[in-house]
Amino acid sequence: MQRDLFEEEHRLFRETVREFLAREVTPHHAQWEKDGIVPREVWKKAGEVGMFGFGVPEEFGGAGITDFRYNAVISEEVISTGASGLGFSLHNDVMAPYFVDLANDEQKARWLPGFAGGELITAVAMSEPGAGSDLQGIRTTAVREGDHYVVNGQKTFITNGINSDLVVAVTKTDPEAGARGISLLVVERGMEGFTRGRNLEKIGMHAQDTAELFFDNVRVPAANLLGPQEGQGFFQLMANLPQERLSIAVMAVAAAETVLRATIEYCKSRTAFGRNIGSFQNTRFVLAELDTEVEIARHYVDKCIRALNAGELTAVDAAKAKWWTTELQTKVIDRCLQLHGGYGYMMEYPVAKAWIDSRVQTIYGGTTEIMKEIIGRSFGF
Repeated sequence: MQRDLFEEEHRLFRETVREFLAREVTPHHAQWEKDGIVPREVWKKAGEVGMFGFGVPEEFGGAGITDFRYNAVISEEVISTGASGLGFSLHNDVMAPYFVDLANDEQKARWLPGFAGGELITAVAMSEPGAGSDLQGIRTTAVREGDHYVVNGQKTFITNGINSDLVVAVTKTDPEAGARGISLLVVERGMEGFTRGRNLEKIGMHAQDTAELFFDNVRVPAANLLGPQEGQGFFQLMANLPQERLSIAVMAVAAAETVLRATIEYCKSRTAFGRNIGSFQNTRFVLAELDTEVEIARHYVDKCIRALNAGELTAVDAAKAKWWTTELQTKVIDRCLQLHGGYGYMMEYPVAKAWIDSRVQTIYGGTTEIMKEIIGRSFGF
């Protein structure tokens, strides 16, 4: 079926993104995988061509456009090149709403120009060694002392953890208040007592800096509180999670499509027993199944993008998209790797890297099990 999500301006923007990736990313990504990090200069170059902060008002250096289709274009193009080290989707899809929607005028003037220009890299610090999906179980505290909060605690699995300049830290400002005792504070690079631990060694996504963060009596100005008052952090996080989960779904479908296309071409050229392996019925049946499921997933995700743009995407809609597409991604890539035979296990073939990189998709942003729980609760049991 014809995909009709995008318009001419999105097609032109896709060409810009594609050209940028070909010039600034693809030739260097293998080295970044070895280094375990993407150079900050790449972020600045991406900012120069307008790849950040679409929803940032023009007065602060953004495009002033609220249209998630531009975000989707970037994610799809990044994924199609295998550039899993770029933390652009976190910056654009996850962090932008916190700074655009929750920041006051003073904070916007202070942070948004750098956000849109790629000079200020962002991260969100939720997970802790003892708390993942259960946000109410976090132990990082923020105690008000005059014009500052004193922050103590530890975070882990933080994407952009090494490169980040602005970290939205999930803290407990009132440990006795449960969900109403959680607040979001922006911790800035260079604040005394704020340190970064290891750049964590992961199974995949080796070029993406994922780190531990430590807060030892960090004095964060009260002016860095996101939102008009304390105790709103849990609800602010819940409001933004549907967009985050849709972002992951967009990447999942793009990854599945990319690997599937490459595998179809491989099956046309790879021979066994005197003929190409695509001529075997089992191969055709596997590819037919995968192609059908990926196309169905694509249309559901596109519908979710439209719903998000219209302000109608629900937490349940996003949960369905997130768990289904990420589970499908791992299935598609695993079966495509099988069709590659022994070559699929060789890192010189993109399917091998895609297989390794895909495994985290069903975990971060809310595990498959948590997504099913969200959907299940909606039945009113």
